[in-house]
Amino acid sequence: MTLYSYHVSHEQCPPRALLALAQRAEQAGFDGAFSSDHLQPWSPSQGESGFAWAWLGAALQATERLTFGIISVPGGWRYHPVVLAQAVATLGQMFPGRVPWVALGSGQAMNERATGGPWPDKAERNARLREGAEIMRALLAGETVTQRGRLTAIDAKVWSLPETPTRLVGAATSVETAAWLGTWADGLLTVGTSPEALGPIVDAFRESGGADKPVFLKMDLSYAPDPAEALHQAHAEWRFNALPAAVAWELPRPADFEAAARFLRPEDMHEAVLISHDLPALTDRIAACAALGFDSIDLHQVGGSQPAFIDAFGERVLPALRGRKAPVIEFDPFGRKPAARAG
Repeated sequence: MTLYSYHVSHEQCPPRALLALAQRAEQAGFDGAFSSDHLQPWSPSQGESGFAWAWLGAALQATERLTFGIISVPGGWRYHPVVLAQAVATLGQMFPGRVPWVALGSGQAMNERATGGPWPDKAERNARLREGAEIMRALLAGETVTQRGRLTAIDAKVWSLPETPTRLVGAATSVETAAWLGTWADGLLTVGTSPEALGPIVDAFRESGGADKPVFLKMDLSYAPDPAEALHQAHAEWRFNALPAAVAWELPRPADFEAAARFLRPEDMHEAVLISHDLPALTDRIAACAALGFDSIDLHQVGGSQPAFIDAFGERVLPALRGRKAPVIEFDPFGRKPAARAG
C-alpha cells in the first residue's frame, strides 16, 4: 500500500509554524512528512528557510507515529558526508524506524556555493554525490572510513548507530539519472504529477538494478475550493521552482530565481503543478501515480491555506486513496492524458 506524506516546506513557512502543521498532519491521518534541506528559499518573497536537521529532531519529538524523510547533498560543500552520516545515525537511534530513508542529490548553487568553494559542472557534482553516498553508507554500517578522492575522510567513524541503517535514496528527474541511480542507490526519489512522464523514470531505475528497491514521489499540487485561487496560488508561490532543472542548478541567489521566473504565466504552471479545486479529480490523479508502484507519495500544497489543505485531504482524499482497489488505466479526470480509475 502506498503511504502519503505531508510536505514540510521550509522555504515557505517558519519552522515553528511547520511544527504545528506536522502535528496537524499526523492528526489528519498522513503517514509521514518530508522536506528539502535548503539554505535559502526559492525567492525573497517566500522569506523563510529554517535548518531542516534541527527541525527534524523537534518534529520527531513532537509527533508520535509520523515517519520523516529529507533530501540533502553529501558533496562536501555545506556538509561533508561524515557529518551527514552522524546526523542521520543520531536521529535513527533516537527515533527507531521513523527516519527510514534519506534522499541524496547533487545540489544547487544557491544552497551549496555559499561556503565559498567552486561550483563544478553536473558530471562532477554527480561523481561527488556517489562518492559522498558511499562514505555515508560505510559509516552507517559501522565501518571506519579512510578515503582520499574527491572527498577526503581520515579514520572517520560514527559511534552512535541505529539498529537498522537508513536507506540512502538517490534523487532523479530524468531517465538517464534514474538509470544511473539504479546501479548504486538504495531507492529512487522523483518529482512529477503525470503518470506518463513518471513511468519511464521509474522503469529506467528498475531496469538498471533497482527492481527490488523502493521508489518515492514528490507531487507539487495547488488545491483551493475556487479554481481561480488554485491557479493564482500556484503561480504566486511556486513559479520560482517551475524553471528547467538545468537553470535551477546554476542560479546562485533567490533574487535570480525571481528574475528568471518573471515571464512564467499562471497557465504555464500546469506543467509543473497539479492545480485543481476538485478533490475527487485530485484523488484520481494521485491514484494514477500510485499505480506505478510508489512506496510513498509526498503531497506538497505549494500555495497557502496549509491547515485547510491538511484537513480537506485528511477528511476526503486520504480515505478515498486507501479504500481503492488496484487501479485500471483508462482516463484522466483532467481531460488531457490517460490515467487510472479504481478497478
